[in-house]
Order: sequence, then structure tokens, then C-alpha cells
Amino acid sequence: MTAAYTLAADASFQASALTRGPWHPDHQHAGPPSALVCRAFEQAGAVHGLTHLGRFTGNLLRPVPIGPLTLQVEEDYVGRNAGHFSARLVAGGKEVARFTALMQREDTVPVPEGTPGHPLPMAPRPPADSTPVVMPFAGRLPGYGDLVENRVAEGRFFQGPCSVWFRLRHPLVEGEEPSPYQRTAVAADSGNGISAALDFARYSFVNCDLTIHLLRRPVGAWICLQARTALAGNGCGLAESALFDESGLIGRATQSLAVRPR
Repeated sequence: MTAAYTLAADASFQASALTRGPWHPDHQHAGPPSALVCRAFEQAGAVHGLTHLGRFTGNLLRPVPIGPLTLQVEEDYVGRNAGHFSARLVAGGKEVARFTALMQREDTVPVPEGTPGHPLPMAPRPPADSTPVVMPFAGRLPGYGDLVENRVAEGRFFQGPCSVWFRLRHPLVEGEEPSPYQRTAVAADSGNGISAALDFARYSFVNCDLTIHLLRRPVGAWICLQARTALAGNGCGLAESALFDESGLIGRATQSLAVRPR
């Protein structure tokens, strides 16, 4: 396995075992397919000179199987400074997820000195000073834990609020260099996992959606999630992650959770 996906001659994508998630051996982690759709939105926006992914939302309708996938992208509206796009992800003849995105036009507009909230905050520690760790479900079968490399900058991995760096070990699509936005999407869907407050062996807390807001283009290979999970006691929850690269804050991600005993 050299990449998460291989592009086929018919423009479909074949998922590899590197996309396998923690909940079922036949299902993908939602990070890689989200990044694949992110790639399609980047391509659609670039046609209009819209190069910044300002918002990305995925509604996860069904588990995404490890197998062939097809993408259908629609241009909903394109204006001078922003474009709205939507996409459908199909596997086995069924729609498994729907996505929307806001692509924005970038320009050079310096932030005046003394502006409140600036400079932007930094991650708790840089990746070079953070502790290497391995996903708890890594090693059972090849999967997402083999696709990414992790380092803990703050807190305890999979034991409540923490900050964790992510870096791709393999390309998203074979033969391609992942974009900064694709790297971010692969990582951002892991907020509920790394900040897990419940025993993974006794509970499932699958996210039903993913929304990413980005204020600027990420820089470099490493993406940090400063994540925490909130539980309501009603079978629902919310995972929130502040997102960083090595230069500082880049945005935030949220996930709605379905919490169930195993």
C-alpha cells in the first residue's frame, strides 16, 4: 500500500486498507474520504480563481466501505469573491455522504499592527518538541493509524482533552502530493478520537458530520488538533478542535457525535 487511494481510468477511486477506521474492519475512517472530496472542491474552485477553502462540511449518511468510490461535484453559485459547491460521495451504488464547501478568492490584505487577537495563537508545543505516539487501534489491521504519524503536544492521547500533531505518512492519492487543505481534512475528523472521554472498549462515539472552518491556508506537513469532547448524557455529544500548523492558528473543526454503549 503506497497511498490511501488510487485513481482509476474511469475517474473513480479505489480505497486501500490505509483508510480503515476504528469502528469496523470494512469501513473507512471519515478523514481520508473527506480529504478526497476536499481535493475535488479545490479543483472546482481553482477554475474560478478561488483558491482558499474557507469552510468544508460533510454529512456522513452511511459508513464508507473500503472499495471503489465515485464523486459528483456541483457548482451551486460562484461570485466575485466566493463560490459555493456541493458534492455527493457514492459507494456500492449508494450515496454515503454529502458535502458542501465555500471556496474564497485570496488577496494580500495585511493585518494592521495592534489588531486585537493578533498575532494568532500558537499550538501548545511544536511537533519537534512533542511526544511520538501510535493510534491505540493501529497494528491490529492496516488502517488510518498507519496512514498518519502522531505526536502529543499536550494532555494524554485518547484520554480527554489533548493536543496532537498529525502528519501523513503516505499520499492521499497515488502519485500526488497532498495539498495543505487535504492534509487538514485527513486530521480534522480525528478530534472525537484523540480527545475520547469514554472507554473505547465499552462505548462507540461515531461522528455524524464534520465541519471545518479555515481562516488561512495551512503551511507545512504537520497539522495540530487541540481537541475536547463534551457529552450531554442523552446519547449525543460534540467534539471541538482548534486547528494549528507550525505558524499558528488556522481554524476550527466540529463533529456531532452519536454516543452508544457497545
